[in-house]
Amino acid sequence: MPSFDEVLKEAGEFGRFQKRVFFLLCLTGITFSFLFTSVVFLGKAPDNYWCRIPGAAESSKRCGWTLEEEQNFTVLPLLLGNRSSRGQCERLDVVWDTSTSCTSPLTPYSNHSTGNLPLTACHDNWVYKQPHSSIISEYDLVCGSAWMLDLSQAILNLGFLAGAFTLGYAADRYGRILIYLLSCLGVGICGIIVAFAPNFTVFLLFRFLQGVFGKGTWMTCYVIVTEIVGSDQRIVGIVIQMFFTLGIMILPGIAYLVPTWQGIQLAISLPNFLFLLYYWVVPESPRWLLTRKKGEKALKIVHNIAKHNGKYLSPHYTEITISNEEVINPSFLDLVRTPQMRRNTLILMYAWFTSALIYQGLVMRLGIVGGNLYLDFFISGAVELPAAFLILVTIDRIGRRLPFAISNIVAGIACFITAFLPEDTPWLKTTVATLGRLGITMAFEIVYLVNTELYPTTLRNFGVSLCSSLCDLGGIIAPFLLFRLAAIWLELPLIIFSILAVVCGLLVLLLPETKGISLPETVEDVEQLS
Repeated sequence: MPSFDEVLKEAGEFGRFQKRVFFLLCLTGITFSFLFTSVVFLGKAPDNYWCRIPGAAESSKRCGWTLEEEQNFTVLPLLLGNRSSRGQCERLDVVWDTSTSCTSPLTPYSNHSTGNLPLTACHDNWVYKQPHSSIISEYDLVCGSAWMLDLSQAILNLGFLAGAFTLGYAADRYGRILIYLLSCLGVGICGIIVAFAPNFTVFLLFRFLQGVFGKGTWMTCYVIVTEIVGSDQRIVGIVIQMFFTLGIMILPGIAYLVPTWQGIQLAISLPNFLFLLYYWVVPESPRWLLTRKKGEKALKIVHNIAKHNGKYLSPHYTEITISNEEVINPSFLDLVRTPQMRRNTLILMYAWFTSALIYQGLVMRLGIVGGNLYLDFFISGAVELPAAFLILVTIDRIGRRLPFAISNIVAGIACFITAFLPEDTPWLKTTVATLGRLGITMAFEIVYLVNTELYPTTLRNFGVSLCSSLCDLGGIIAPFLLFRLAAIWLELPLIIFSILAVVCGLLVLLLPETKGISLPETVEDVEQLS
């Protein structure tokens, strides 16, 4: 009996059928990037807000004050008396009632100089010029509660982490397309609930679940694309990540046009429901069906692929070689039981962790420069496009391993040089740091491809999901590592990044080269890779 790769060569390794499925699944990259980076706009700092004095709302209504007039009465004395206070985290320790003058509400305190007015910390009752512009103004994530904005992103990353384990396992157990469709449904429903969450606790709960399902859509669509094309076409996985970058470039446009955070949340969540239509156009992975002893269904899908590709499939292809290896309940032990699998798993886990930590660290570092948020965010996405083009140019000519190693080492060297460049050459520091980001972006994109190629079909989705969970751990640690070390020495994070990247570049040289090699079907196939 012929193997699946032999049959696929006759049916077409990247014909019209695969191109259609590929394009449709690439759109998932756009919506996942929306989810991944949306906190930048959902949590945009409000332009103008202050702490309201008790009784001010009633006095404002009675006296007919505008918001600007109320703000002047509330904040102006603070600015005159204490230049360090803007009336955002503290207020005048007074109470306004019906006896309060509409023209001079602070008259009873005229015996105090502006520098000695009584002050108290503000714990609630903030006023925002645009109350629904972001989750900060919606849930009062200011002053002592400002850290909760970081918590919301950490919760999302925890959702990614949970999704990597649960839905990665489920996709290997119950099928790629089923889990993909359920994940798309979950992202859409949870996204709507997040938009209308009555309080911050509900917001966090469904943000976590949106992370779980979001991870399911991203990882599963990547595996489906990799499994339905020939071994020479698997770089299509790199193109999927170009759609992720495209999403980063589209998001600021959506945020610019939609004035409220609820509107942005709905705009980035509702498209996931359209992916449910893929039930009729995207098939189950034939490779997965073979591992589940469903050769007839797999052969039927291959015949359909040949038909749409305009190919003729030989009549003697009535059966396809079925893997004798079946993993009913995949676990971490399956990934480290044999020498080659163990080495691959440990190196890939470190590569995922390092890529995410350095990538997010450099993004946050370049982002602390002020300016136009929408334009800066768009440019930060555009910087990533050359990485994908460089990979597409080199990966089929040179292979996977060498570009993987070089991109990490270049990122590490760039971070190290940036740390010691003089402060009076900001353009040079930014240029070299951008080179580091280009390198780590290439490494981030290559690790996706290499990860899928180094695991057998029976463990592929689980292996990719488990290893990529270290990416989510890196994303959780990155802001804490960056800001805590920067407090000691501003450039110390770059030194840590450079060490991590160079070590990663050396370690990936120990991985087997997978250029032009058929996807391994069993653990034995992996052990035979050199």
